Amino acid sequence: MKRFLILFLPLFWGIANMSAQEEQADTANVHLKGKVVDDSQDPVALCQVRVEGQPFGTTASLDGQYKLSFRTADSVVIVYSMIGYETRRRVLKKPQGNLTLNIVMRESGKEMAEVTVAETRRQMGSMQELNKTDLKRMPSTSGNAVEELVATQAGVSTHNELSSQYNVRGGSFDENCVYINGVEVYRPMLISSGQQEGLSVINSDMVEKINFSAGGFEAKYGDRMSSVLDITYAHPERLESTISASLLGASVYLGYGNKKFSISNGFRYKTNQYMLGSLETKGEYKPNFLDYQAYLRWAPSQDWTFDAIVYINRNNFNFKPSDRETKFGTMEDVKSFKVYFDGKEEDQFQTVFGTVRAARRLGSSGALSLTASAFSNREKETYDIQGQYWLNETNGDEQLGVGSYMEHARNFLYSSVQAVKLAYDLRKGGHQMQTGIGWKHEKVRENANEWEYRDSSGYSVPHTGNDLQVIYNMRAANSINSNHLELYAQDTYRKESRLGILSFNYGMRLSYWSWNKEWLFSPRASLGFVPASNDNFTFRLALGLYNQRPFYKELRDTITQAGNTTVQLNKDIKSQRSFQVVAGMEYKFKIANRPFKLTAEAYYKAQWKMNPYNVDNLKIVYYGNNVATGYVVGADVKLYGEFVPGTDSWVSFGVMKASMNLNGKSIPQPTDQRFNINLFFSDYFPGTTRWKMNLKASIAGGLPFGPPHTGLERNAFRAPAYRRFDIGMNYRLINNEDHHLRRAKHLRNIWLGLDCFNIFGLDNVSSYYWITDISNHQYAVPNYLTGRMINARVLIEL
Repeated sequence: MKRFLILFLPLFWGIANMSAQEEQADTANVHLKGKVVDDSQDPVALCQVRVEGQPFGTTASLDGQYKLSFRTADSVVIVYSMIGYETRRRVLKKPQGNLTLNIVMRESGKEMAEVTVAETRRQMGSMQELNKTDLKRMPSTSGNAVEELVATQAGVSTHNELSSQYNVRGGSFDENCVYINGVEVYRPMLISSGQQEGLSVINSDMVEKINFSAGGFEAKYGDRMSSVLDITYAHPERLESTISASLLGASVYLGYGNKKFSISNGFRYKTNQYMLGSLETKGEYKPNFLDYQAYLRWAPSQDWTFDAIVYINRNNFNFKPSDRETKFGTMEDVKSFKVYFDGKEEDQFQTVFGTVRAARRLGSSGALSLTASAFSNREKETYDIQGQYWLNETNGDEQLGVGSYMEHARNFLYSSVQAVKLAYDLRKGGHQMQTGIGWKHEKVRENANEWEYRDSSGYSVPHTGNDLQVIYNMRAANSINSNHLELYAQDTYRKESRLGILSFNYGMRLSYWSWNKEWLFSPRASLGFVPASNDNFTFRLALGLYNQRPFYKELRDTITQAGNTTVQLNKDIKSQRSFQVVAGMEYKFKIANRPFKLTAEAYYKAQWKMNPYNVDNLKIVYYGNNVATGYVVGADVKLYGEFVPGTDSWVSFGVMKASMNLNGKSIPQPTDQRFNINLFFSDYFPGTTRWKMNLKASIAGGLPFGPPHTGLERNAFRAPAYRRFDIGMNYRLINNEDHHLRRAKHLRNIWLGLDCFNIFGLDNVSSYYWITDISNHQYAVPNYLTGRMINARVLIEL
């Protein structure tokens, strides 16, 4: 992918230098031209080229081309420099006449005193590259650092610190697309709570680049309506390793590489038993999450590259609850809900994922790649839990309800996706053209049986007086076996002129799904412009048709007869559709000689053929029919920069409204949170760089909710806002980056960390448990998330 690295300097500097060269043409007898590219042969735009010891210099164009004239000498040194790349010097011996010199710039491997490299790159399109500098040292509750970093971005929100899932601009979890090295990955479908969720596929120790788009993304990305997270794994160039451990788990990374071969290995272990101990439901928690991942890359020549990924994951969650006591209500009306439990829950989620890719460079401007991948999930959710409860008024002696309930589930699901993709890239002039064709075979088998029995004051609910009935039961025994074909083509055109820098991306997607015989067409376009009059500004506009192709969960249509619910798959289901417009601007400036960037975006999504859904914690249950229309409108503002010299921080604020029309009634969508504030702040202790502090904060408006197993029309309530503040302290015990410790020459750093999660001890609600008494009065009892916790960490870098 073509990168744009643009320094915080005006473009007229280069024009002025060109004018200076013309004035001194009579003394410049050597004319040099060439192209500046990176390791991937992508142009390094606006690279600075100068002659050491002479007043000659220039700036490379957007496609990396440069021209330079200078005086000859016995030895002339040409210097190439760009933030984020190692400075290159080439010595010319007695140069004469017209010369051509092409240079390959290598990305800097240094941390550069914590100054981010990614954010110096101007965002011309919808995709932004996130800074991963603090990824290993930021406070993390889920163990999935990449997703937690994404959740701090503008337009992104989370309502559960135990989960790696996030909402983007009114979309559900299922509307987010995730790629690793160009291959789409999937998440388990039976996970219903953050307690069950283990490690995600993304291993943060192996990540080189994190690209994220909150909307208006390019045509090469799949049929999703909300966001794209595009991960690129690194290929090490030497022997390197990291070892980390905390109260929440441990990880080991080992990598080795040279010019032709590299291999990365990552092993992770996670247990959130310590955090789950702060929940109000007490008991014996035994979560156990393990995974192993390897990435291999072999480049036998400059034209051929082969790489592969292997991933094996096993997430187990075992739980035996004992008791729970929850107090809720207002200061004047406090209620107490107490439960004693019997039974247990046993869940298991196993994932196997693999990719193989072969790439061939065709000349100096073309590339052809063939990728094959396979993804498999085996999921099991089983529980038998009985609870006896008392609901009382704490300010009096009144007993509001007494009874028992029993929940039973035997849910099993197997899913697999095999895919093949052929892609071709071509660079010609100011164009970067990309096209690809892909085929997927999807297979899912489900066998599920779950029911819930409730008793209130000795009477079953619902009570008929004649027979015993459960309040809810569901059976499902279904499978799908389908094929999916997709084709995309896009072009990115970049041009410099006297007016400024223009970047125009346009493309289309065409796909077919054999399950419902549906063809989808998705044209998309985006425009980026940097005015020459003030290149601190960047203006962006993106629009297009975005579809949400259904997967297995969206097909499930429930039918209830005589109190019994069965699940059937809807053959007539269609993809959800949306037309999206995103308009934004970016302004770079300095305060006290420190760089800052202000970004603002406004967006509108018109939606139709919507498949409504209910959300309970992390469980999404769809209607299984296209029965609604809706819209999402909002705006996000983000301020990024060095609030403290040498460190990067940011704060974002967003407002949003997500509405739908269902059965002739206008109601809020389940993700209608209205406002969102994210903060990431870094600081050093005065007088030292050994101590570093990271503060992560999130405040998100409450979501609509209503009684379970009912329609969205009954979502007449709104949960309280989600408020979370986590702080992490890091101490650099050993700094051996310059290898001054000869007895420990293989040791680079040792970091010690101490985190305080939920530092203010705020009560956040993940979901509600509904109590129904014999008079059919209902009470919503909040299920609170984790409280204040302390975590200790150690990180060793070799």
